[in-house]
Amino acid sequence: MQQSISRRAFGFAATATAVTGFGIITARGDEPIRLRCSLDTAPSHLRNVGIIDFLAKLEAASGGRIKTELFQSGQLFADLNVTKALVQGQVEMAAPGIWTLTGFVPNADVLQLPAFYGRTTDEVRKVLEGKAGALLGQELEAKLKVHLLGKWIELGYQNSYFSRKEVVTAEDFRGLKIRSPGGAGTAWRLRFLGAIPNTTAWPDVPLSLSQGTFDGLVSTNMSLVAAKLWEAGVRYGFEDHQFCGAYIPMMSGPFWAKLPADLQKLVTDIWAANIPTYSANVLQAQREARAIMEANGVKFHDPTPEAAAALRAAMMKRQDEAAAEIKVSPEMVKLAMQDLGVTS
Repeated sequence: MQQSISRRAFGFAATATAVTGFGIITARGDEPIRLRCSLDTAPSHLRNVGIIDFLAKLEAASGGRIKTELFQSGQLFADLNVTKALVQGQVEMAAPGIWTLTGFVPNADVLQLPAFYGRTTDEVRKVLEGKAGALLGQELEAKLKVHLLGKWIELGYQNSYFSRKEVVTAEDFRGLKIRSPGGAGTAWRLRFLGAIPNTTAWPDVPLSLSQGTFDGLVSTNMSLVAAKLWEAGVRYGFEDHQFCGAYIPMMSGPFWAKLPADLQKLVTDIWAANIPTYSANVLQAQREARAIMEANGVKFHDPTPEAAAALRAAMMKRQDEAAAEIKVSPEMVKLAMQDLGVTS
């Protein structure tokens, strides 16, 4: 069932004049512009919470000129194919995970390079908002014919979790079968650690985990809490910061082009004003999710900064090999290293 953000809920009639921090937008008698947004995560997911807030504020501030509709939980499209739906005009907005875009733009795998293993969110943000992020944004807009709204929603760390073996150091990965969320970069790292990558689909993870199909998985604290994977056998967590993910908010190019200049500015300004809060909420939820898992008996270990740096340095000796395998261009590698302040 679709969810529509009602103008009435925000106290605006069809002919009202909206006075906001973004200016005065007067509703017109014309048919409102329809904006359909597709997400494949549940309403409780913090990405959804942020997008719901954005759509509500946009509809209200437009004075009824934009009518928003949100389709959640994959009701219309999974993130893997929502970009195609944008191109075909089946939806006007989406915020797919960066890892779902590598089939269209290989450089979207940049955060999977060895140089990002064990990094902090602050370090990754330098790349997302730096030269590498700008180049990736340009490539996505050109290839997918979309318009990026601005800064991306930060997802936080992908970590490692285990059912039977208590993993205390990276050496303990050897020989374990680990379910990957996808992406050639994750598979490369797991093989580097001596583990065996597994590609079980997420809906099948709880049963497969309980049956011993794999020994652990790479995911996020929030995702494990949402699925209550301690009930499926997860007993240990290893917060190794495999990489930091992000969701990229975008609108279809044709839809963006038909918006009047004042509405384009309204979209941009509302997103810019709220995206810091959306990302901060997600990162805080990731921290809180660890506490929930610990309360449910999951025991965590954290590699020391020195251990993470040493392993990252070992991985980076083979970064050219990894970049070639995951098809990240030499130019993107160079820009990302500049953003990180890494010198060869």
